[in-house]
Amino acid sequence: MALPIITADQRLAEPRGVKGCIFGKSGIGKTSLLLSLDPTSTLFIDLEAGDLAIEGWPGDTLRPRTWGECRDLAVYIGGPNPALRSDQPYSEAHFAAVAEQFGDPAVLDRYETIFVDSITVAGRLCFQWCRGQPEAFSDKTGKPDIRGAYGLHSREMIAWLTHLQHTRAKNVWFVGILDEKLDDFNRRVFSPQIDGSKTGLELPGIVDEVVSMVELKADDGASYRAFVCQTLNPQGFPAKDRSGRLDMVEEPHLGRLMAKIRSGPRRTLPITPALDPNQSPNDLSEGA
Repeated sequence: MALPIITADQRLAEPRGVKGCIFGKSGIGKTSLLLSLDPTSTLFIDLEAGDLAIEGWPGDTLRPRTWGECRDLAVYIGGPNPALRSDQPYSEAHFAAVAEQFGDPAVLDRYETIFVDSITVAGRLCFQWCRGQPEAFSDKTGKPDIRGAYGLHSREMIAWLTHLQHTRAKNVWFVGILDEKLDDFNRRVFSPQIDGSKTGLELPGIVDEVVSMVELKADDGASYRAFVCQTLNPQGFPAKDRSGRLDMVEEPHLGRLMAKIRSGPRRTLPITPALDPNQSPNDLSEGA
């Protein structure tokens, strides 16, 4: 068997979806981003039962109510992971059981974008499930072990997100609530609202894009909604752009954002000059 090298032409010809998260405060209009997507090729995963904002949207919807259903949908959408044992979720055995229940996965071929609303609720469903598992109880006393529950929760959430990230041919977008707090120095700090800290910390390393949907002020003082898309932003909003094609602030239109990610010119990043061994780092900032 020859080494299965993927050539550059083959890699460039592969269909490649965008995987991302959009975080914003409640009421900013995250669910309404569905209106900027083609309803004939978008599947709405409605975990919040909060679709009043898109009443009349003509796209298809699924409404999982348990963590088990969320895992089943992930393996149905993303296919099996051949590296896993048959007793593990997202394995070939899991996929076969779900396909037998739901039917031929080819029914999903018509959808280019999976829109999950929201990752915040997914985290709650996951934690509720984790609290009933053996890892959430002490082996010695049988009493609840909250540390064990959170440890299982982080593993479950990261496995779920990673499996959907590997669905190469589809766009997958998660929306979630953005928390705003004050740190010990009375500075504003923003973070995704997800049960357990580990998931929020590792999430930016899993997905391609992290976008904060926020309210900004124009020069005349008028407020407007916008996407903040770059990590180095003055407000400290969670953001990341793996494509290198997005500006610091983008129009809050998900359809046009994906079009720019796929075909826009790549951003030129500044290069830090090499540091002379005899030169202090402070000299660079002073223009020496």
